[in-house]
Amino acid sequence: MTTNTSFPATESNAATGIRAYRAALLDFVDDPFYTDEAECVRFFADGLLVIENGRVKAIGSYESLRDRYANVAIVAYPDKLIMPGLIDTHVHYPQTEMIAAWGEQLLQWLNRYTFPTEQKFKDKTYAQSVAAFFLDELLRNGTTTALVFATVHPASVDAFFEAADRRNLCMIAGKVMMDRHAPADLLDTPASSYTESKALIEKWHKKGRLRYAVTPRFAGTSTPAQLAIAGQLLQEYPDVYLHTHLSEDVDEVAWIKALFPDCTGYLETYDQAGLVGERSIFAHGIHLTDDEFKRLSEAKSAIAFCPTSNLFLGSGLFKLERAKSTATPIKVGLGTDVGAGTSFSLLQTANEAYKVAQLQRQRLTAFQALYLATLGGATALNLQDQIGNFGIGKAADFIVVDLRATPLMAFRNAGPMPTAIAALADAVFSLIMLGDDRAIHATYILGELAYGQ
Repeated sequence: MTTNTSFPATESNAATGIRAYRAALLDFVDDPFYTDEAECVRFFADGLLVIENGRVKAIGSYESLRDRYANVAIVAYPDKLIMPGLIDTHVHYPQTEMIAAWGEQLLQWLNRYTFPTEQKFKDKTYAQSVAAFFLDELLRNGTTTALVFATVHPASVDAFFEAADRRNLCMIAGKVMMDRHAPADLLDTPASSYTESKALIEKWHKKGRLRYAVTPRFAGTSTPAQLAIAGQLLQEYPDVYLHTHLSEDVDEVAWIKALFPDCTGYLETYDQAGLVGERSIFAHGIHLTDDEFKRLSEAKSAIAFCPTSNLFLGSGLFKLERAKSTATPIKVGLGTDVGAGTSFSLLQTANEAYKVAQLQRQRLTAFQALYLATLGGATALNLQDQIGNFGIGKAADFIVVDLRATPLMAFRNAGPMPTAIAALADAVFSLIMLGDDRAIHATYILGELAYGQ
């Protein structure tokens, strides 16, 4: 860990087309679940982040870079912490309006709240209004990339991608594929889901910073024929994603077993259709068997850990320690899973992740939690070469964090910015426990201010 402590309040020089940001800087260069945290954390108590054409040009202590960039305009954030933008690996934008709808269990909750809400998204104008609010809410919470469910309606995908593209966001989304066990207005067919998904892939995948995810809702709402069609799309477009749900609830797992009696487990319903691969992200994974953990590790698939949703619906406690074991390591990111999730804030999501681990007498440190929300999320999405930390040439999506955003946080963190790793860990842990959207002072996309208090 590298530190530098000299920090005058302001700095300004002539603009040259390159911009720089001065504050405390924190990111991760390795996975703290497997490597000593001191080797994973990159920290400059007085740092300089230099941006050119929306990408990271240099990072280091202010003292070491000041002469090289003497003619660069510097935006200074005294007493603030700059981090990479947060990454949400599972969220439903159509469920924004139904967040905090009174509980029940998963299957009942879907029928009572989710399906009626999603029927509204056949109206593109309505979808556009929700997409705009949703993306603004992400930015306000410091989330710069997300893996997103739309609805069965192609217009819902168009509305989302149009809004994301206008904001220059790196976003992944897809049309829901669902041909059974849902209201008629939300059903497609294997043939129509193929045709509509294919058209959306051709239209949106790799347009600007956008990416497409083939999105069967879950095995309960897709026939084997439709899951096979999803697999066909992955074969035809090997660089798109697979995004679905897996082993979220005990009743759901039992139901899937009844629907697929020839499968040895839930994961096999996807595996036999060719859906378990390196670009596959499975939300939840609470009730996985040992064989399923092994298979996900072998396939290099990822799990989106969604603690606020899992607690809200009473679904269970995710075995993070098992997923991040050295024997069968699995890529893991954090997911807010709004609307069953109760907050757009990945800080609050990390807060609940810590508690889920605690309830199982497992360990989740502050740095591990922030890794999951940044470089770990990028790795889960196979985007670690583009986002997730301040590697040279990566997209300059970052947030400015206020460790004293509320009176309580200011009281808790009354001293100067930490310089030692133990003190930094303590300050960051307090941020996770006490912070929310109020702690996000500013959000930058490709080096441009996208949200600021």
